[in-house]
Amino acid sequence: MPLTSTPHRQPPERLGLPPREVLDRYEIWDSYLTPSMVDPDGTRLMNDIRRSLPTLDKGSIRKFCVFLHVGLGTAEPATEARVREHPEDILAPLQAWPDRALGMIQLQPGDPHRSLDAINRWIADGPMIGVYFPGDRRNPLPCNHPNYEPLVARVGELGGLIMQHTWARTGGKDHPGVSHPTDLADLAARFPNVHFVCAHAGGEWETGIRAIRRLPNVSIETSGFDPTAGFLEMAVRELGDERILFGSHLPSRSLGTELSKVLGADLKESSKRRILGENLRKQLRPILASHGRLP
Repeated sequence: MPLTSTPHRQPPERLGLPPREVLDRYEIWDSYLTPSMVDPDGTRLMNDIRRSLPTLDKGSIRKFCVFLHVGLGTAEPATEARVREHPEDILAPLQAWPDRALGMIQLQPGDPHRSLDAINRWIADGPMIGVYFPGDRRNPLPCNHPNYEPLVARVGELGGLIMQHTWARTGGKDHPGVSHPTDLADLAARFPNVHFVCAHAGGEWETGIRAIRRLPNVSIETSGFDPTAGFLEMAVRELGDERILFGSHLPSRSLGTELSKVLGADLKESSKRRILGENLRKQLRPILASHGRLP
């Protein structure tokens, strides 16, 4: 669908969203944008973000965290080779949308020494604001493995965001490298002064919320599972409204679905504002200040 198509020009309320003036008041920041991996000619990443922009605009989303591969075992071999040889591909989204895109590097702990070098290159000495640890089959280790510890410690020193993919499911893990919410709770307990985000609220969100509720340094992220009545109400009751971050999971999920989890919840407007933007801005304040990018 071209970016100038008729649906993009329609007001948000025609698409099942609140009116623009209502959405604008929330000042929405998206913690979870996951475009396709860079392909061998380096185009798919940018095209995927471009395709997402009309949807982000419909939802009045002001900034988005995008997860970028840096060639350290998180993508297919052709992508790994491409980004190592062409670091400009990694920076392209941040240069194309400097007022909206917030970059996070994707890492896995199989090679902690090179991953630590990447943290120093892309966060300490570069424009990135944190790390995303994915949970696909390329990741060999769950997040409570000791290999994570030097990486977490360094990101914590820099004030960066740590988004950990987590997934609880009936029947157990799909593969050993999947991180269960209890694995994240184990890791976070070792680093009480570092803040973590439990992506997808653990998948089975009742399990995820209960796993991390005793740890004030762990927040949950809202995307990636079907909307279910009672999710955010339980999350606010158990965690408080300052430990929840909105994520769109674009382009592979529906923005209407993900926004409805927050907008349709039986919550105070002040809680919705925190979840949709204030909490992420608060968590990113140290790293944005160090980069001279405070809004």
